[in-house]
Amino acid sequence: MAIRAKLTTRADASSATSSTPGGAPKKERSEEEKAAHRARIEAAKDALKRSVGTKGEHVAPARAALKEYLRNVGGPGQPDDERFTILLEAPFKAPPKPRAERR
Repeated sequence: MAIRAKLTTRADASSATSSTPGGAPKKERSEEEKAAHRARIEAAKDALKRSVGTKGEHVAPARAALKEYLRNVGGPGQPDDERFTILLEAPFKAPPKPRAERR
């Protein structure tokens, strides 16, 4: 069986390289959105730095959540402002202790 070479024209090659892999065009952000994005990243990094010496069972999962946020900062499913503030405060707030029932 003979192997055929794939022939492409210049128009086909240039149109294939100019489109994005996902097919959707990139969203252009305004300067205001960019500034808010940078502020969120700086706040998350600052919370990670400040929580290094903090002790408690709640600290490790909270730091892991902050690291996960920073890894996926450009992706979909970003938390809203309320959840983001909870995420930032999590390493420093101890969860409430369960109450012992008295009988």
